[in-house]
Amino acid sequence: MSLRKQIMDDLKTAMKAGQSETVAQIRGITAKIKDLDVAARAKSAEVTDTDIISALRSMIKSRTESATMYREGGRPELAEKEEGEIATIKSYLPPELDEATLKAGIEEAVKKTEAAGMKDMGKVMAALKERFGADLDPAKASALVKAHLSA
Repeated sequence: MSLRKQIMDDLKTAMKAGQSETVAQIRGITAKIKDLDVAARAKSAEVTDTDIISALRSMIKSRTESATMYREGGRPELAEKEEGEIATIKSYLPPELDEATLKAGIEEAVKKTEAAGMKDMGKVMAALKERFGADLDPAKASALVKAHLSA
């Protein structure tokens, strides 16, 4: 089942169950997908599950930053709302790669691209994206690649 269909099915289920908070969270996700559709239409391209996963990761990043700012600003109720949205969004992401698998993939990518230092980080990240696809969390991978190339 495609990610888009799963999200729409979950929206219908939440609406039938009367879960208004979940409905609002999933509608935020569907709005982002519609934005992707509009942008893709201009390029005559199709939105893939990989594009949707990338958008979901960016949504998580922005909500994490918002939750942090709300906590620092003394608004824990708003931070909890953002964290609830993060949990809903994460439910649509593929399971994260464990650190050992990711480190092994980084070592393999470094050997494959013959990376010598930080200037080759882009090549290593491209090789990782090629190997792991949507399962790769670019932020986590980036930090580990930096550490590996700096050592």
